[in-house]
Amino acid sequence: MNQMNTTSAADPINRDRRRLFGIAAATFAATHLGGIAIADAQEDQKRPAAGGHSQSQRSFRAIRQIKAGLLNVGYAEEGPDDGPAVILLHGWPYDIHSYVDAASILVEAGYRVVVPFLRGYGTTRFLSDEAVRNGQQAAIAADIIAFMDALGIQKATIGGYDWGARTANIIAAIWPDRCNAMVSVSGYLIGSQEANRAPLPPQAELQWWYQYYFATARGREGYSKYTDDFAKLIWRLASPHWNFAEETFVRSAKSFQNPDHVAIVIDNYRWRLGLSEGERRYDELENVLAKAPVIHVPTITMEGDANGAPHPDPTAYAKKFTGKYEHRLITGGVGHNLPQEAPEAFAKAVIDVDRF
Repeated sequence: MNQMNTTSAADPINRDRRRLFGIAAATFAATHLGGIAIADAQEDQKRPAAGGHSQSQRSFRAIRQIKAGLLNVGYAEEGPDDGPAVILLHGWPYDIHSYVDAASILVEAGYRVVVPFLRGYGTTRFLSDEAVRNGQQAAIAADIIAFMDALGIQKATIGGYDWGARTANIIAAIWPDRCNAMVSVSGYLIGSQEANRAPLPPQAELQWWYQYYFATARGREGYSKYTDDFAKLIWRLASPHWNFAEETFVRSAKSFQNPDHVAIVIDNYRWRLGLSEGERRYDELENVLAKAPVIHVPTITMEGDANGAPHPDPTAYAKKFTGKYEHRLITGGVGHNLPQEAPEAFAKAVIDVDRF
């Protein structure tokens, strides 16, 4: 999940976003984390769930592979080759199936929908065994630009949540010529290590318990040993009204079997705390991002009314979007994984922002 890192001028965003996890984290001991039964997630059906959600067990028809930059990227692609391109980016601890239903709606509307596994997920692999297993924000954004180049996509509408929203923000801010428009769940998430050096009040620090856990050797070992249990706990805390089916979780949990998953996740959160230096090749880009650049491309930001993860108030980031802009609150018990919990609303935002 995301951490809000900004320059000192954007400190209100930091404070606003570090809400809600204190109470949720306290439920950890009471949460039953049973083993995960392996189930067939290929059937095409919908099941009712709490909070007015629906759950499709459909999977993408095929996973393709393409060499792009440092990676051999696994990705799903659906829709007409000549349709307007939409790139959808997932977060942690989720995967491309957050978009399986939204993608279907967008394909029906004529879009070419491309959904890549981020580094450390699914079938995406590093091309070199010597490559640094780096999870910093600039590296992930550079991966997506290389991925677009490899597919010959000059410009796309980009959508994301969690890590994916931050990545979409970076592309829109730094490479606006590659971004027609953007849909960003939880708004503006570009961060910096410098902003994170300042201590927060104890309650706010408590809300980021898993970051500090990941900062330790015990945390890395624990996440490696209990990856699925950890992910399931985060799903429950971040989306308290989403009664997801076991099959839904298993379908995404397969992506965490990537050999680089633990390394990328741990490095991502350690980098945010300044405990991982990152790679020098991204220094110039990180210096620009640390200034919290504004975003000019047309944007719709979204938030679920039951997001159990820390997130900023929309008023804290509205001025970061200087082009045509709209914020939407999605009601009905929708949590952190908004594209999967409310696919119709997410797909509508992509279609609408493309018409701005």
